[in-house]
Amino acid sequence: MSDATAWALIAGCAVVTFAIKAAGPVALGGRELPDWFGRVVALLAPALLSALIVTQAFADGEELAVGADTAGVAAAGAALWRGVPIVAAVLIAAGVTAALRAVA
Repeated sequence: MSDATAWALIAGCAVVTFAIKAAGPVALGGRELPDWFGRVVALLAPALLSALIVTQAFADGEELAVGADTAGVAAAGAALWRGVPIVAAVLIAAGVTAALRAVA
Protein backbone atom coordinates (compact mmCIF):
# COMPACT_ATOMS: atom_id res chain seq x y z
CA MET A 1 0.00 0.00 0.00
CA SER A 2 1.40 3.35 -0.99
CA ASP A 3 1.58 6.36 1.30
CA ALA A 4 -1.06 8.18 -0.71
CA THR A 5 -3.47 5.24 -0.39
CA ALA A 6 -2.87 5.02 3.36
CA TRP A 7 -3.50 8.74 3.86
CA ALA A 8 -6.62 8.59 1.69
CA LEU A 9 -7.89 5.70 3.82
CA ILE A 10 -7.19 7.64 7.02
CA ALA A 11 -8.97 10.73 5.65
CA GLY A 12 -11.94 8.62 4.56
CA CYS A 13 -12.20 7.02 8.00
CA ALA A 14 -12.07 10.47 9.62
CA VAL A 15 -14.89 11.76 7.41
CA VAL A 16 -17.07 8.71 8.07
CA THR A 17 -16.42 8.94 11.82
CA PHE A 18 -17.35 12.63 11.82
CA ALA A 19 -20.55 11.90 9.90
CA ILE A 20 -21.57 9.13 12.30
CA LYS A 21 -20.91 11.28 15.37
CA ALA A 22 -22.77 14.25 13.88
CA ALA A 23 -25.82 12.18 12.90
CA GLY A 24 -27.16 11.93 16.46
CA PRO A 25 -27.28 15.64 17.32
CA VAL A 26 -28.56 16.51 13.85
CA ALA A 27 -31.33 13.91 14.00
CA LEU A 28 -32.44 14.80 17.55
CA GLY A 29 -32.34 18.56 17.06
CA GLY A 30 -32.03 19.35 20.78
CA ARG A 31 -34.96 17.15 21.87
CA GLU A 32 -34.77 15.18 25.09
CA LEU A 33 -34.42 11.41 24.89
CA PRO A 34 -37.06 9.19 26.51
CA ASP A 35 -36.07 7.84 29.93
CA TRP A 36 -36.01 4.21 28.76
CA PHE A 37 -33.64 5.12 25.94
CA GLY A 38 -31.28 6.89 28.33
CA ARG A 39 -31.16 3.80 30.52
CA VAL A 40 -30.37 1.60 27.51
CA VAL A 41 -27.58 3.93 26.36
CA ALA A 42 -26.08 3.86 29.87
CA LEU A 43 -25.81 0.05 29.61
CA LEU A 44 -24.06 0.05 26.23
CA ALA A 45 -20.58 0.95 27.51
CA PRO A 46 -20.35 -1.88 30.09
CA ALA A 47 -21.74 -4.35 27.56
CA LEU A 48 -19.20 -3.31 24.94
CA LEU A 49 -16.33 -3.45 27.44
CA SER A 50 -17.42 -6.94 28.55
CA ALA A 51 -17.59 -8.14 24.95
CA LEU A 52 -14.10 -6.81 24.23
CA ILE A 53 -12.67 -8.46 27.34
CA VAL A 54 -14.28 -11.82 26.60
CA THR A 55 -13.16 -11.88 22.97
CA GLN A 56 -9.60 -10.96 23.92
CA ALA A 57 -9.49 -13.47 26.78
CA PHE A 58 -10.75 -16.38 24.69
CA ALA A 59 -9.43 -15.51 21.22
CA ASP A 60 -6.52 -17.40 19.75
CA GLY A 61 -6.27 -16.39 16.12
CA GLU A 62 -9.44 -17.56 14.44
CA GLU A 63 -10.73 -19.94 17.10
CA LEU A 64 -11.65 -19.83 20.77
CA ALA A 65 -9.11 -21.16 23.24
CA VAL A 66 -8.42 -21.13 26.96
CA GLY A 67 -4.86 -20.31 27.90
CA ALA A 68 -2.63 -18.35 30.25
CA ASP A 69 -4.18 -15.03 29.30
CA THR A 70 -7.64 -16.39 30.13
CA ALA A 71 -6.42 -17.40 33.57
CA GLY A 72 -4.90 -13.95 34.06
CA VAL A 73 -8.16 -12.21 33.19
CA ALA A 74 -10.05 -14.57 35.51
CA ALA A 75 -7.63 -13.85 38.36
CA ALA A 76 -7.98 -10.11 37.82
CA GLY A 77 -11.76 -10.42 37.73
CA ALA A 78 -11.77 -12.34 41.00
CA ALA A 79 -9.44 -9.77 42.57
CA LEU A 80 -11.65 -6.88 41.45
CA TRP A 81 -14.70 -8.70 42.77
CA ARG A 82 -12.98 -8.91 46.17
CA GLY A 83 -12.33 -5.14 46.15
CA VAL A 84 -8.69 -4.97 45.07
CA PRO A 85 -7.67 -1.67 43.39
CA ILE A 86 -7.53 -1.82 39.60
CA VAL A 87 -3.76 -1.29 39.39
CA ALA A 88 -3.21 -4.26 41.68
CA ALA A 89 -5.65 -6.33 39.61
CA VAL A 90 -3.70 -5.54 36.43
CA LEU A 91 -0.48 -6.59 38.16
CA ILE A 92 -2.15 -9.80 39.35
CA ALA A 93 -3.33 -10.56 35.80
CA ALA A 94 0.16 -9.93 34.40
CA GLY A 95 1.77 -12.06 37.09
CA VAL A 96 -0.59 -15.01 36.66
CA THR A 97 -0.26 -14.88 32.87
CA ALA A 98 3.54 -14.64 33.02
CA ALA A 99 3.80 -17.47 35.55
CA LEU A 100 1.61 -19.80 33.52
CA ARG A 101 3.49 -19.02 30.30
CA ALA A 102 6.81 -19.64 32.07
CA VAL A 103 5.61 -23.04 33.32
CA ALA A 104 4.23 -24.15 29.96
